[in-house]
Amino acid sequence: MKAGLLAWAHAERARARRRPGPPLPVLWLFTDAERLPDPRPAAAALPRGLAGVVLRHDRHPARAAIGRDLARICRMRRLALVVAGDARLAGTLRAGVHLREGRWPSVLRMRRAAGRLVTSSAHGGVGLRRAWRAGATLAFLSPVFPTASHPGAPTLGVLRWARAARQVPLPVAALGGVSAGTVRRLPRGLCRAVGGIGAMR
Repeated sequence: MKAGLLAWAHAERARARRRPGPPLPVLWLFTDAERLPDPRPAAAALPRGLAGVVLRHDRHPARAAIGRDLARICRMRRLALVVAGDARLAGTLRAGVHLREGRWPSVLRMRRAAGRLVTSSAHGGVGLRRAWRAGATLAFLSPVFPTASHPGAPTLGVLRWARAARQVPLPVAALGGVSAGTVRRLPRGLCRAVGGIGAMR
């Protein structure tokens, strides 16, 4: 991980300590079956107590096994772990849940996740408001910058990202094209965390 991104994370964690409530992880590794087939080494290299992992690897045959390994790594390194779209697997791993655009798979699964960390993706103001109503603790608003995951896709840019983030009383993280260089362009204090794939390695 580049020194500039780590310096940003330490500065944001210092700001978080002055806010009420427990501080959230400020660096998030998103797993990706194509760009990061084995996320375990990257997770093991995340800064202790400062980061989290979003387990995606949707429909991957080894998803549960990878999840078990990530859960063990996260416990050892004091990292947060959330599982995308599967409250049952999250419960098995004693992890949190990551929603897609604030949508719960079912009310029953929402109840099973009570008391655990809930994060959500969002791609604009509508998704952010849905994430807030769904009880998310942190929403990842994307894509803020051009990203290798979706080459050529439209981006929010810093101004539109900030305008949307201000619409909800919910901590908002930046996702998409975040790097040691671009992180400095994000609004200080408004951007509460950042997520990525390549930048977190």
